[in-house]
Amino acid sequence: MKITNKFSVLTSALIITSALSLPTQAEELKLGAMPVGSGWYVGAAAIQRMAQEKDSKLDIEIIARGGGVANPMVVESGKADIALSNVSTSRWASEGMLLYKGNSATHIRSLVGGLNPVYIGAIVRKDYMEENGFKTLDDILKSDRPVNIMMKPAGSNIPPVVEAILSAYGLDRDKIKSQGGSILQVDSSQMSGLIRDKRVDLYFDTILQGHPSITEISLTGGIEFLDMSERALDVMASLGLQKGSYGKWFDAQTGSNIGGDFGTHLIASSKMSDDTAYAITKIVIENMDQLSNDFKAWKAFKLEDAAKPEKNGIRLHPGAIRYYKEIGLLK
Repeated sequence: MKITNKFSVLTSALIITSALSLPTQAEELKLGAMPVGSGWYVGAAAIQRMAQEKDSKLDIEIIARGGGVANPMVVESGKADIALSNVSTSRWASEGMLLYKGNSATHIRSLVGGLNPVYIGAIVRKDYMEENGFKTLDDILKSDRPVNIMMKPAGSNIPPVVEAILSAYGLDRDKIKSQGGSILQVDSSQMSGLIRDKRVDLYFDTILQGHPSITEISLTGGIEFLDMSERALDVMASLGLQKGSYGKWFDAQTGSNIGGDFGTHLIASSKMSDDTAYAITKIVIENMDQLSNDFKAWKAFKLEDAAKPEKNGIRLHPGAIRYYKEIGLLK
């Protein structure tokens, strides 16, 4: 009897010791980005590497597809736990606005705001401006002269913004057509040729430093960059885009230009634990110097912007709030 009791005690001790010695299983997380080779894929890879280095409890897998429009819904559907997204499109998704057509992403929360600006800008043919005596975007859109407008296909974040701007000037596809103009929605590969052939007068697109299509268009000559008009900026502000200035990034620019900023932030599911959201937020904020070396766009990040409502667009995750209170960004 005594031997049995001793054996039982010894066995129990061994089981407890073995359990305590087992390594903690890492939490597997999926990070929504964009395809391999994109800027967001580079940024996601930088976060993945940093998480592995700083927290062995996090195991991040990158989803190499999606983008600013798709990623809020990727998180909402549970296909990703965290994702890079545009601030404005996250807001549209959370409210079921514009291209989301009533499909609301009610479970998305922001972790880190203000990662980098992403502008919508306007480019125009110089010949078109000179022939019509135009000086500004306002001149073009207030006129009843024919204008051929080019932008990306449906599904991008550009068309709904352009459509809202046109509406503020009393314009739509039918009105533009009745005035002898058109709206062309084409892939990036076709854009340079259409401008060069003078089939396009005015072009709206995402303005990013080094943007390949815009770089090519700029090098062909004969175009200029326009500041967004005050009316356009008011419309964009109502859609969650902030007024901003982008630098002289392309040869055809004569200086900086004013555009609307879609913004970039890191989002997560509201179902994510507060501890995990806290850990990810902490890793990104406290290692931004290294992350921005890997993804240069994040050189624009300012710590004081990380928790601002306008830099996040949607509610912060409670885990992120906890971290921002710790470092004094929130009370």
